[in-house]
Amino acid sequence: MNGRVASLTRRSVLYLGVGGAVLALAGTGRTATPELAGAVALAFDSDALIAAGEQVWHLDLSGGIAARLSTPRTPIRALACHPARAGRIFAATRAGGVTRSDDGGRSWHTAYGELPQTPITALAIAAGAPDTVYAAVAGDGLWRSEDAGETWSFVMDRPWIAEAERDVLTLASVNLASGMGGIWIYAGTQAGLTRVPDCFCRWQDVVAGDAMEALVAGTAPAPEAPLPESETILALVSALAAPERLFAALHSGLWASADGGVTWDAVSDHRATALAIHPTDPNRIAAATPDGLILSQDGGANWAALPTI
Repeated sequence: MNGRVASLTRRSVLYLGVGGAVLALAGTGRTATPELAGAVALAFDSDALIAAGEQVWHLDLSGGIAARLSTPRTPIRALACHPARAGRIFAATRAGGVTRSDDGGRSWHTAYGELPQTPITALAIAAGAPDTVYAAVAGDGLWRSEDAGETWSFVMDRPWIAEAERDVLTLASVNLASGMGGIWIYAGTQAGLTRVPDCFCRWQDVVAGDAMEALVAGTAPAPEAPLPESETILALVSALAAPERLFAALHSGLWASADGGVTWDAVSDHRATALAIHPTDPNRIAAATPDGLILSQDGGANWAALPTI
């Protein structure tokens, strides 16, 4: 595993805020602000990286520029960006509900419709249907909007894992031809990984082969190299341009799957709280760690700190 963060040679200033304040910084190899180091949600908005927590930041990865955006009401817990419409961002706030921006995070409006006003623990854009958004509601289940957040409907109870109903902590939509006709919703919980097809018939383990046969049978052979069962899945993302590729953040580090989540390999000992994959480049992966943001350009083999100014 390569757990080291390589230093980058970049510019010596960071542009803070859309209004234009400039702060000179030393090239420490770590993120330049406490807000960035405390990011709990990441998403790629086209080529830019959106990082959120107490504040919302827009990072131009090519130019070393970080612009602080407006924050919707309360701090953000989860983000999702439209893969084909730059500037459309969905955010789940700590106070509950979902807000949407259509201008890259400069302004926000409510997009929660009939959603319960309780905390949203995870968001995901549906693979192949980017106006469809999934939201995991704490203590409740999975909700879906098919009109970019204007209206919502309940679609699935929380998964039952290890003798208990579990809150979904992270979501990923995966377009895999695996016997169910297409799109799956993968969910990371405190007790492991599960998934449900977008017909919302039943949560099931991630298995090899024909998923319909496994669903009908109710049993399937255990995968040879699953994620560690005893660890909480802190973040989970899929690669839109390569749907068989998934990345997960656990307390033990970062893990990768090249077969739709059937088998996993540890790729780094970085401990991350959020992950994002570029919509067209599956090798470009961003992660939020306690020390700041890091980026891999080679599918997780090597990582560099962002922004190193």
